[in-house]
Amino acid sequence: MADDFASRRNAAQLSATRMLTGHGRQTQAAWLRELADWIEQAHGGIDPLPDRRGAGAEVTDLEDEVAELTGKPAAVLMPSGIMAQQAALRAWTERSGHATVGMHDRSHFLVYELDALSELHGLRPVVVTEPPRPTLASDLARIPEPLGVLTVELPLRDCGHVLPSWDQLTELAAAVAERGVPFHLDGARIWESAPFLGHSCAQIAALGDSIYVSLYKGLGGPAGAVLAGPEDFIADARRWRHRHGGNLPSLFPIAAAGRLGLHRYLPRMAAYVEYARELAAAIEASGVGLVYPSPPHTNTFRIFLAAPAAGLNLAVVTHAEATRVWSFPRDFRDTEVPGWAMAELIVGEATLGWKAGEVVDLLARLRELS
Repeated sequence: MADDFASRRNAAQLSATRMLTGHGRQTQAAWLRELADWIEQAHGGIDPLPDRRGAGAEVTDLEDEVAELTGKPAAVLMPSGIMAQQAALRAWTERSGHATVGMHDRSHFLVYELDALSELHGLRPVVVTEPPRPTLASDLARIPEPLGVLTVELPLRDCGHVLPSWDQLTELAAAVAERGVPFHLDGARIWESAPFLGHSCAQIAALGDSIYVSLYKGLGGPAGAVLAGPEDFIADARRWRHRHGGNLPSLFPIAAAGRLGLHRYLPRMAAYVEYARELAAAIEASGVGLVYPSPPHTNTFRIFLAAPAAGLNLAVVTHAEATRVWSFPRDFRDTEVPGWAMAELIVGEATLGWKAGEVVDLLARLRELS
């Protein structure tokens, strides 16, 4: 039964001609064709040679661009965000001499990485914040033990993509500096966070000693991340990339897709965030569901519908089969409130093609079908 549903779901996605969330999904061949065209266009019609283990071609250009955007002296491309983050925390804790990493209880490190920090690096997570809100300076003040590094996630995805205010973030940065602790920013969605914080990516990154940015979330790439910071720190991170097996023979597909995202989607990020707020307001005003946070802090927010998750996930597929509209690639999941389910709505290029009333009608239809 599960296999049958998975087959229906895959077929519905492949046949869809309209999508609701993010930048829309492409098939593999179409994606590669677009990337090949962009590489030649970006190089004046020339098809350059691939990089060799991260040196040359698109990789060097991408690292330079991200270093400039974040205002950091240097940057290094990593195949994954997990690798980038682990390299950053290992490098900082070796320098500080403490194997303790301060983080939120809902941090990506604790929720999704199978205890990699302790299993691979011998590092010990220290929970600085437990409530479902961003880490504050007052949280740090309650931690008496020495920390090798403090990391915060901007935004905090598993608490609803929430952000601190600019004043709260600067106060935390000052408190970290006063304790002499390195401050690493998990900026996977930093591009999406800049409008709410009211400052540029470079101004935000300046609050931390290092920052990691994702190439596949708001920038729409297939994978990849970039870690930026001081030159000697980045040199250490490159060694950890090698030790993690990330020094691949060539990284140009990831790099080229990342550069394409920077040029195509980054200039439109503020528009995505603005439309997320418009959609969230329309959904709440209609009474079809609830949203959180209200208004959204980034281009992503949570939608809550009064229906079971299993029914809504089936409704997404049934509706797609009938209309060729693919709405929620990330499944609904049940909440602590019986009878209510939640899914994330990511506003991107595809979403801008929808009127707010159409989204409200779609949610109402999914609820009816469930």
